[in-house]
Amino acid sequence: MSRVGKLPIPIPDGVSFDMKESLLNIKGPKGDLSQDIPLEIKVRQKENKILVESTGGSKRHRAFHGLFRALINNMVIGVSEGFKRDLEIQGVGYTAALNGKNLVLNLGFSHPILFKPPGEVELEVPSRTEISVKGINKQLVGEIAAKIRSFKPPEPYKGKGIRYLGEEVRRKVGKTAGAAS
Repeated sequence: MSRVGKLPIPIPDGVSFDMKESLLNIKGPKGDLSQDIPLEIKVRQKENKILVESTGGSKRHRAFHGLFRALINNMVIGVSEGFKRDLEIQGVGYTAALNGKNLVLNLGFSHPILFKPPGEVELEVPSRTEISVKGINKQLVGEIAAKIRSFKPPEPYKGKGIRYLGEEVRRKVGKTAGAAS
């Protein structure tokens, strides 16, 4: 039995749970999310908790048990609180700005980069060197943050580029000039 899968998922106030055949719908104050659940997994509600159960004992069933419990937990957290991923920009002249809902990045290229986020994700720029990605879908928030980071990942010599807030970049030592042997 999966250690993650056997944990019950608490349902906060304002969140509703609906299961029709193999489609799970969760609605909350921030929005609603849906997920297809395979036949090997049973999802039921007991009091104010969601229980995820596996119908078999094979390796695939055990893997799905933990996976779908984690996905359902992320859905509950997403519709009640939401997810946020922060990015920071380091480098002289590297800036970010919002133009309507679009993100405009100046990252030392010959042209600014215009990024149009999907409708479910909201971007904020609290300062010229900080970007916040917010949404109810954890996977989509992480994917958009990774896409923005990929425009200019931090380089190992000076550390310039876009990085996650608190990310440590391994630095390399540059050339030593004038070292004669």
